[in-house]
Parts: sequence; C-alpha cells; structure tokens
Amino acid sequence: MTQSVVVQVGQCGNQIGCCFWDLALREHAAVNQKGIYDEAISSFFRNVDTRVVGDGGSISKGKICSLKARAVLIDMEEGVVNEILQGPLRDVFDSKQLITDISGSGNNWAVGHKVFGSLYQEQILEKLRKSAEHCDCLQCFFIIHSMGGGTGSGLGTFLLKLLEDEFPEVYRFVTSVYPSGEDDVITSPYNSILAMKELNEHADCVLPIDNQSLFDIISKIDLMVNSGKLGTTIKPKSLVTSSAGAVKKQHQKPFDAMNNIVANLLLNLTSSARFEGSLNMDLNEISMNLVPFPQLHYLVSSLTPLYTLADVNIPTRRLDQMFSDAFSKDHQLIRADPKHSLYLACALMVRGNVQVSDLRRNIERLKPSLQFVSWNQEGWKTSLCSVPPVGHSHSLLALANNTCVKPTFMELKERFMRLYKKKAHLHHYLQIEGMEESSFMEAVSSLSGLIEEYNQLDATKSMPVEDFPRLSIAV
Repeated sequence: MTQSVVVQVGQCGNQIGCCFWDLALREHAAVNQKGIYDEAISSFFRNVDTRVVGDGGSISKGKICSLKARAVLIDMEEGVVNEILQGPLRDVFDSKQLITDISGSGNNWAVGHKVFGSLYQEQILEKLRKSAEHCDCLQCFFIIHSMGGGTGSGLGTFLLKLLEDEFPEVYRFVTSVYPSGEDDVITSPYNSILAMKELNEHADCVLPIDNQSLFDIISKIDLMVNSGKLGTTIKPKSLVTSSAGAVKKQHQKPFDAMNNIVANLLLNLTSSARFEGSLNMDLNEISMNLVPFPQLHYLVSSLTPLYTLADVNIPTRRLDQMFSDAFSKDHQLIRADPKHSLYLACALMVRGNVQVSDLRRNIERLKPSLQFVSWNQEGWKTSLCSVPPVGHSHSLLALANNTCVKPTFMELKERFMRLYKKKAHLHHYLQIEGMEESSFMEAVSSLSGLIEEYNQLDATKSMPVEDFPRLSIAV
C-alpha cells in the first residue's frame, strides 16, 4: 500500500484541502466501522500515540489512537489556516505541518515565488522531508492551489520545483484552480501565465479546474433542488457534502459547495489506490497511461452523477446515463467539450457496484462518438473500486487527455496580452528582486508552445486511421 502527501498552498488551496480532509474522514468512518487503523486509512493518515512526547509515536497496526493528516499547509496570510485550526479538523493537523506569514503575497506571483520562496525554502523542505519520512512507500504529492492569487500561483509553483529536485521519483499531481473571466483579481492573467510555465516544466499531471464551471454546476444543482421535480427531499444525514456545503447555505456562500466538488474529485481519484476493487488503478498508472508526451499533461476531469455533490435525494439514474454524462460538456470541471475535440487517452474510474461488463459495454457504446488520435485508438484506462462514495450506490470520474483544454489556455493568453500590451501593473512585479521583464516573455512563449502542440494534434483529427496488415500465419 502506498501513501500520498497533500500540500495545500494559499487561500484557495487550504479551503479545498479543508473540504478534502473532512470528506476523507467521513468516507473512512463509513467504511471502517471498527476503528482499526488499516492500509486504506494509512494512505492519507498517520496513526499517532499522543502519549509519546515530541512527535508522537506512529502505530502501524491496531486501534486508531489519533489520526494526523499527511499534509503540509502553507499560506502567507494566517486567516484560512487559523480558521481550520479552530474548526472541527483542528486535531488532524499540528503546528509542525503549518507554514504561515502575516503579510500575504498581494496577488503578486513574484512576491510568492521570489520573495517568500527564498525566505521559506528551508522550512518548506523540512516539513516535506518530515512528511516523507512518516511514509513507508511515498508515491505521490498532491498540490492544491489557485492560479490567480499570489501565494497559490507563486509559492505553489516554487514548491513544485523543490519537490522535483528533492523527490524526483515521487509523482507530482497538481490541482490548479483557474480564474474565470470575471475574476476580481486584476493581475490574475499575469499570475496564471507565470505559473503555467512552471506547471509545464515541473508537474507530472495537472487537473485544471475552472471557477466558472464549478459555479455553473452548483447553480444546476440548486435549480434541481428548488424545482422540486425529481423527488428532491433533503437528506438529513448525508455524508457526501461537508457540513459547510448544505444546500441552504449555497446561495450565500457557493464556495463551500464548489470546493466540495474538487474535494470529491481527489477522493475519487485516489479511491482505487485506497480500497479494494476488481480492477485497481494506481496513481502512477494515470501518468503512465494518460500522458503520452511530457508537456501535454493537462487532464480534463468530469464527475457523475453530479447530484452526489448535493444533499438531495434524486432517483439514481441508469448506469449508462452516468457514462454518457461523463462525456457531456455540462459535467466537465473546466469549460470544455471533449466530445468535439481529440482524445489522446481517457481514464474511467468507477466506484460502487459496477461490473467489468458494464464498463466494456459503455466504452463500446460511446467509442463511435469520440475521436481518438490515430496512433492510440484503444487509449482507455479503467478502474473499478468496490467502495462507493458515502450514501450512494456508484459514481464515475472520467479523466481525459484531450485537446479541448486549448481554448482555456488561449483565453488566458488573450487576457494576459490585453494587460501586457499596456504594461499595466507591470511595475509591481519588476520591483521584486530577481524579476525581469524577460520572465513574462518566456512565460508567454512557453504557453504559446503548448497551444501550438495542441494545434498540431488537432490538425490530425480528420486523418484516416491506418489499419496495418497482419502477418499471415500458415495453417
């Protein structure tokens, strides 16, 4: 059994992380009725004997004493981390896992990357090494951050380079929340482009998430609940949403529910590595099977059924409908339409009471409507985990390496160029030591190169698939 460490950076990263740990504890509580520390729990939690002075002795077997998250929390403002430490999850973290400052990065990538990066490098490394030492077999670092702010984009990507140098063999999975067009951070296009260059160079897999898509999904769930058409009585004790994400509060604070979707994505992504199943998929297999070229490591994700993310009773849709939904644009976690773009590869991660035959049948059914690149017509990776999300019979996470991410990157580049042509706000970045104007040009040319790679793949879309002759075998 392998372990993973979650590194949450910045306000957005820590809020999503908070949701993730809440849901992970609920999921394990539902499965692990006897309170025994098993391999599934050990993938994200340590079992600590708090009576041992100092770091607390880890107990590898037996009853759960005190669970500590395998996590490092980093934020250059104290607010969110302090909130977590005063909330219901306070016992899951301790001060040895936190790095905070009071000044914040002022929505400036250069402050996060250059100033705080060098200032906190040793501290961050020490915390990462400590987390790694507590693992028997460390397989993956999950980095959760946003692209638009200063700490998330700047320090989050500085951390990636640190991880690559310090732990070159350990996979780096990055969940990046991209700003929407109506973003209130005026410098977010600069921050995002500068962060993109680092993601291109130092990440193994990036799961881009778009704030606008999350908001649209939550609005749809709200609509379903309020229309009252589908037998939508609110479950009093659903464990699927965090306590903060109940339907009634969504109007005032949709971020709770939006963060919840991302937390569910990470839970489903790791379910096969944590629980038993007839077809297990390890995290390294995702990178191995879904990333044919090192730069093209951006995976579009979709979750179905969507209403598992709300506290509602909606009749379970047929299994086949769930597979169809996973490929529709309404269920994607970024604004994209994979059906009308080119697939390099696709992974289906199913949870619950689903048979291999159901998987095969649906792949055969959907295949004709999807365009795969000519050299990877059978580019499917599947996993079946027998433990469904709490309170539901089954769920599906689809990960697609698909050229449909290109418009998101093109839009980002356009927003960047609009600011950059006027040199607006540039002086805030250039006054930081070590920051040159050439950094902006390198970042934008790195992004242009990525877009060009997707363009070249799209150009092959209408090419016929060659059916090479087989060697004839004499009878």
